[in-house]
Amino acid sequence: MTTEPASLTSALQAHIAQAIASAGGWIGFDRFMALALYTPGLGYYANDSTKFGALPESGSDFVTAPEMTPLFGQAVAVQVAEALARTGTEELWEFGAGSGALALQLLNALGERVARYTIVDLSGSLRARQQERLAAHAHKLRWLDALPEAMEGVVVGNELLDAMPVQLLRRQGGAWHERGVALAHGAFVWQDRPTALRPPVAIEGTHDYLTEIHPQAEAFVRTLGEKLRRGALLLIDYGFGESAYYHPQRHMGTLMCHRAHRADDDPLVEVGLKDITAHVNFTGIALAAQEQPLPAGQEWQVLGYTTQAHFLINCGIAQAMERAPVPERAMVGKLLMEHEMGELFQVLLLAKGAPWDAVGFAHGDRTHRL
Repeated sequence: MTTEPASLTSALQAHIAQAIASAGGWIGFDRFMALALYTPGLGYYANDSTKFGALPESGSDFVTAPEMTPLFGQAVAVQVAEALARTGTEELWEFGAGSGALALQLLNALGERVARYTIVDLSGSLRARQQERLAAHAHKLRWLDALPEAMEGVVVGNELLDAMPVQLLRRQGGAWHERGVALAHGAFVWQDRPTALRPPVAIEGTHDYLTEIHPQAEAFVRTLGEKLRRGALLLIDYGFGESAYYHPQRHMGTLMCHRAHRADDDPLVEVGLKDITAHVNFTGIALAAQEQPLPAGQEWQVLGYTTQAHFLINCGIAQAMERAPVPERAMVGKLLMEHEMGELFQVLLLAKGAPWDAVGFAHGDRTHRL
């Protein structure tokens, strides 16, 4: 049974209010974001509201690349196939598989090269939708809500890291504070507290500045580093390298909410009814991987970093586009155009063992900008 929006957000607000009270009247934004998105049955990704779709009329809040055109997944499959072959593995892992659209495209394109497809997803409602959509491949599928002690294969995360909780840091009057959430007259309000935390690079100037740091995303990569014995990690998300992320002019940060295909910057209202995201600091992700002490031969290697447009073109989407009907070409255009998703979305490929020249980064590699 679908929970009514008003009762859903009311129950979630009460749950978060209790967490704030138990913590002494204040929680860091990362804790608030985790509760807003992932509280079982109530959080945005844990309730049964419609999330993915091309139009707001469907009741959806946003659209991801696999929902726009299957040519996206077919292009990604080119890189995944190479990674499977190079690492000598035959299992695909997808974290945060959403509607299951990308999984279906990869399974259809890769065929027998994939012996098993494992989806790691905390959302029970999304899991049910994925099972229905992927029924034709049921014999290859399994779902997990936690990682095993050891794993092998190619891991894919499309718009995964942006939904991981972030900490907010605010410089005001030259002093740094951590921004958190408190209660005032029954409503959530911002409250800043002095902190020793700092962005990973110094921010030029003395002006007021709001930004994010990403300990959970970096911890995710380190956890994979410990558990993935052999394989690769392909990440596709919106974000920047460190110098662009912490540019002095980016003084309002990147935190954003999405509901009914409209964006806003206030995560403290309509809690549980809208997505909360932050752009990815890809430099931080790459450094977290490379600086992690791992056994010889198990170290992460950065194989490439580039824009989504360069990556998809390197993987042959332009040729596939030529054979597609006109409406499909228009969707591919949105994936490639600079003012749409082509430049904002970045792609990072990490692998275990000896590096190789990855097809998705043959032209336009920007690893030197990390």
